[in-house]
Amino acid sequence: MSTDKTDAVVIRLVDFSESSKVVTLFTREFGKVSGLAKGAKRLKSAFELSIDLLSECRVVLLRKSGSTLDLVTESKLIHRFQPLTGSLSHLYAGYYVAELLNALTEEDDPHIELYKFAVHTLKELESTESIFIPVTRFELALLREMGQLPDFDTCTICHSELHLGDGARFWVSQSGLICSQCGRSEYDSTEIHSGTLALLRKLLGEDDHLVSRLVINERQKKELRRLVTSAVTYVLGKRPKTLPMLRF
Repeated sequence: MSTDKTDAVVIRLVDFSESSKVVTLFTREFGKVSGLAKGAKRLKSAFELSIDLLSECRVVLLRKSGSTLDLVTESKLIHRFQPLTGSLSHLYAGYYVAELLNALTEEDDPHIELYKFAVHTLKELESTESIFIPVTRFELALLREMGQLPDFDTCTICHSELHLGDGARFWVSQSGLICSQCGRSEYDSTEIHSGTLALLRKLLGEDDHLVSRLVINERQKKELRRLVTSAVTYVLGKRPKTLPMLRF
């Protein structure tokens, strides 16, 4: 057994007993970790009421080998998630982040950049009026980090470069783009306008200031959601449970 300290976001909680919980954490150094937090439900404990869904904490883990649950022996609160006041959509957006992290990451598979982006997204959901851009950027970042991001620069079939204005289409079953030359009626595809493709590429960038100035119309929102939701669903193998609650 070894003892490790790390920052973590709580992404799932299950009651274990009257006083304890099984906690799933997405940690900075170790990726997803599940552990038993004995006494976490007591008011006076080593957890200081920090074990809440979507809270960011500094935890101490007693790592165990094999299939035995790790032990979470201590936790100190770094930041408690506080979605924009009175907004259920912001709360559900936080739950959606937790659902995707739990579903698409593996135990003990660290992704430090994804951890930082998840924390950044949750903080944005505390202050940003619209959840559309923070959630969409997180989905794209997660898919990229997992190696599952569709190629939005080349045609899935002929691999030629896609240029704005070429009339690209999104091939649903392959979760990728196809050029106008490769489009066939037998392919289950939908048109992606050049403005939407340009927005998509900007959302994949790291310039927060540029992203904050983006203006997205309703058609572009629908196209982006159709594309990104299809990509997430394709990788997950099912539609995320929390997604309908976001009401984009």
